[in-house]
Amino acid sequence: MLAINLAMIKIDLHTHSIASADGGLTVDDYARAVKTGLLDIIAITDHNQIDFAARIQEKYPKNIIVGEEIMTIDGEIIGLFLTKKIDSDLDLADTIDRIHNQGGLCYIPHPLEKLRHGLSWENLSKIKDNVDILEIGNGRALNKRNYKKLTNWASSNNIQTASSSDAHGPKGLGKSYTSTSSVPANARDLISALGSSSKIITYPSLIELLYPKYNRIRNKS
Repeated sequence: MLAINLAMIKIDLHTHSIASADGGLTVDDYARAVKTGLLDIIAITDHNQIDFAARIQEKYPKNIIVGEEIMTIDGEIIGLFLTKKIDSDLDLADTIDRIHNQGGLCYIPHPLEKLRHGLSWENLSKIKDNVDILEIGNGRALNKRNYKKLTNWASSNNIQTASSSDAHGPKGLGKSYTSTSSVPANARDLISALGSSSKIITYPSLIELLYPKYNRIRNKS
């Protein structure tokens, strides 16, 4: 169990481990990130699975959030603070209900990005009353033009916002994250902490963009 620096809490709510077909973060990568203070709290959000995240959380319960990036019939959403895997290819409402029934949070990753299965404005509007956190900054996004629109939409719908790395390899960690002044020990604490947070958003390097393709090739070999 690691201590957390109370001066500034750096939180990343969207990362992919080697358990994802396109992910590349290892146990050592996560351990190094929290031990060095690169990040204080990290959500491991593998595609349609939680086993790896659950194992790492056992080692670092104060630092790791169990999450899952879930493919619905309308695009991807993330469940945070999960205890059980949620099935893919369900509709949005059913998926969100299953997240909330576990006491988890509904986090919307890379909204509006068609190439990465982001939710459309139409679908965001349908679920606005059940979204807990909207990702307004994504570390792997080349285009940041929707930042203001998403921020305003979240504010008008009383939805908290976050910036995350969407890291698929070690060089993506610690570049885009959310900074808070309080330690979120649970789902409710996280929502409260995000109410007075800062978003750190950077443009990705070439290697960060290529990680998913490289990881898919490597994981097949």
